[in-house]
Amino acid sequence: QVQLVESGGGLVQAGDSLRLSCAASGRPSSNYAMGWFRQAPGKEREFVSRINWSTGTTYYAASVKGRFTISRDNAKNTVYLQMNNLKPEDTAVYYCAVLRWYSDSIVDYWGQGTQVTVSS
Repeated sequence: QVQLVESGGGLVQAGDSLRLSCAASGRPSSNYAMGWFRQAPGKEREFVSRINWSTGTTYYAASVKGRFTISRDNAKNTVYLQMNNLKPEDTAVYYCAVLRWYSDSIVDYWGQGTQVTVSS
């Protein structure tokens, strides 16, 4: 069993930056990825970014590419999401996840979520 604990959300203004962190306890099976999803009010949960844990290969949704950067600290079992130039449309609950390394949608574990609110 893997538990994920997110931190770093908050209320910021448009153009500001935030860094989300997600610490994993327990180790998933080999060949996995960790990533982030988000869910805005009234909308479905959507993929944001993932990083292949063994290779460091990264993937991004088109809406965040160039503004968000995902990274990992293998020693700490922690994944980060650096969010720059935030926009009001980035407002959502952000969820950390353990995914299959080959997929943006097959999730094995979820975190509890952290709120990010961007004011205009």
